[in-house]
Amino acid sequence: MRMIMGNIEAGKAGVKEGLEQDRARTGLPVVAIVGRPNVGKSSVFNRLAGRRIAIVDPTSGVTRDRVSADVVHGGKRFELMDTGGIGIQDVEEMARHVEEQIEIALEKASVLVFVVDVRDGIVPLDETVAERLRHVHKPILLVANKVDDPGLISLKGEFFKLGFGEPLPFSAKQGLGRTELLGEIAALVPFGAEAPEQPQMRLAVVGRRNTGKSTLINTLAQEERMIVSEIPGTTRDSVDVRFELNGKVFVAIDTAGVRKQRRVEGTVEFYGLVRAKSSVRRANVVLFLLDATTEISQVDKKLCAYVVEQFRPCIIVVNKWDLAGDTGTAEFAKYVRDRLPGLSYAPISFISAENAENVADTVGLAGELYRQTSTRVGTSELNKILGGALEERPSRRKRGRGGKLFFATQVTVAPPTFVLFVNDPSLFDASYERYIANRLRKEFPFAEVPLRFFFRERRR
Repeated sequence: MRMIMGNIEAGKAGVKEGLEQDRARTGLPVVAIVGRPNVGKSSVFNRLAGRRIAIVDPTSGVTRDRVSADVVHGGKRFELMDTGGIGIQDVEEMARHVEEQIEIALEKASVLVFVVDVRDGIVPLDETVAERLRHVHKPILLVANKVDDPGLISLKGEFFKLGFGEPLPFSAKQGLGRTELLGEIAALVPFGAEAPEQPQMRLAVVGRRNTGKSTLINTLAQEERMIVSEIPGTTRDSVDVRFELNGKVFVAIDTAGVRKQRRVEGTVEFYGLVRAKSSVRRANVVLFLLDATTEISQVDKKLCAYVVEQFRPCIIVVNKWDLAGDTGTAEFAKYVRDRLPGLSYAPISFISAENAENVADTVGLAGELYRQTSTRVGTSELNKILGGALEERPSRRKRGRGGKLFFATQVTVAPPTFVLFVNDPSLFDASYERYIANRLRKEFPFAEVPLRFFFRERRR
C-alpha cells in the first residue's frame, strides 16, 4: 500500500521551486468578458469558445470563478476569460470574492469585452460598470448581446451613451456577430505569445463540498485562481487551470463539490454535478479529495463508485492532514480502505493544500499512475500468468462444468483492457475478475490503476 507523507516546509519549497518557472514564462494574451449580472456573459463566452464550458442559467451570479478557454482566430491565439457579474448582490456573501476575481481578470487582460443586454437598454448597473472600465486603460469592445431578432439591431444605438464607441450586435443564442467579434478581438490582441505547450496530463480534482479542492488548485496555480470560501458550493463550473511543475505542463480541473442527489437544488447545481462527472471522464488521473477532519460519507462512497465505474486512475488525497490531530497515517489509511474498498488499489496521499504539504509529490505520483495506465504487456506472458492463476484458483463451477481460458490479449491502454476468450463467461463472476486483476497488478507494472476485462465465449 503506497502512502505519501512529508513535512510542511519541504512541501512548500518543492511546490514553489517547481512552479517558479511557470510565473516567469509569457502566457497567452487574455481577453476578459465583463459586465453586470445576467447580460449573457457566459453565453457569449461559450459561443466564442465554440463549446459549452461555463454554466448558463437565468439565475443571477452563476459564474463566480474565472473560467477560461484557449481560442484561435485570424492567426492569433488568446485566452478567453469569463467573469462573474460586476455589482453582484449575493445572499451568500460571495460578492467580495467575485469582485476580487474580476479585479484579477481586469489586471491580466489585454482586451476587455463589455457585454450589455440590448433588450433591457441601459440600466444603472451598466453605467456603474462603464464608469469602472473608464479607469482601465485597455482596449474595450462594447457588445450588445441578445440580438436574437434582426429587428432588435436598431436598439444598440442607445449604448453609444456609455462612451465606448459603436456597440457590436451579438446573439449568443444564434451565433449572430460571432465572426465579427472574433475579428475585432484578433485585431487588438498582441502577437508574441507562443502557442502553449500541450499538457502532459489532465488532473480532475473531485470531492464533496468544502474538502479544499479550490485551495489545492490555487496552490498549483500559485495565484488566487479559484474562489476559496467556507461557504459550501462556491465552485459551480468545472474550471480548467493550466500550471507547470518542474518544467512540465498540466491541466487541473476544479469541479463543483458533490452532495447527496436528493439535495441537488435547481439547474445550476444539477449542471455543476453533470460537469463534475464529465471532468472525471476526461481526466487522465483523478485526485479524489477527502477531508481529514470529517468522516467519510455516503457522498464520498458514491463518488468513489463513479470513479471506479469510469476506470480512471485515482489517488485518494487526504487533505487538511495538518489538522488531523494525533491520528496516524497507517490508522487513517486503514479507515479509508475499509470504507472505500472499490479503490483498494489506489495510493493514498496525505496533504495540506493550504500549506502546500506533499502537493508536488502528489502530482508526481499522478504522473506515475498515468504511465502505469499506458502499459502494454506481451500476449504470451499475459497468457502464461492468467493460465497459472486459473490453475491455482479455478473459477466457479456450474452444473459440474468449470471455467476454461483459451486465449487472452490486451486490446488497449488507458485503462489497460483485456479480452479473455473462455468456454462460458458466466463462470467468471466479479470476485474472480478481482482475483485476476490483483494477480496482473502483482506481475505487471500497473499495480495502482484500474484494469478492465471482457469475457468472450469461444467454442472449440
